[in-house]
Amino acid sequence: MRAVFDTNVLVSALLFEHSTPARAIFSAVAKGEILFSIALVNEVHSILYRPKFDSYINGAQREDFMLALVESGTLVDVTETINICRDPKDNMILELAVSGKAEVIVTGDSDLLVLHPFQGIAIFDPQTFLTNYS
Repeated sequence: MRAVFDTNVLVSALLFEHSTPARAIFSAVAKGEILFSIALVNEVHSILYRPKFDSYINGAQREDFMLALVESGTLVDVTETINICRDPKDNMILELAVSGKAEVIVTGDSDLLVLHPFQGIAIFDPQTFLTNYS
């Protein structure tokens, strides 16, 4: 299984280690690959280092999470350009999924969820992903 996790799910998994997003990520790693792009890593990094998260996680936890994401995932060279999302920032998730030949996108973002399925790629929230892939 090749899966793309949206930034909101990745950040939630780090902040709440026993949450549904965290369980979804652990399940995906156990059953296949998590795909990422340089753009996704940069976005996750910039969000994690916002001051509002300082009371939840420290710098070492942030770095450990980023390292684990890169080490446990598969880097995809994004070759597709897609401009279909209501929120243009979400196009990068679709581009990653299509370029990486993903089977599923896991997100909590309604702008992506309404596109299910997209070019044969399932788009699920973390709970639905767990229900379908665990």
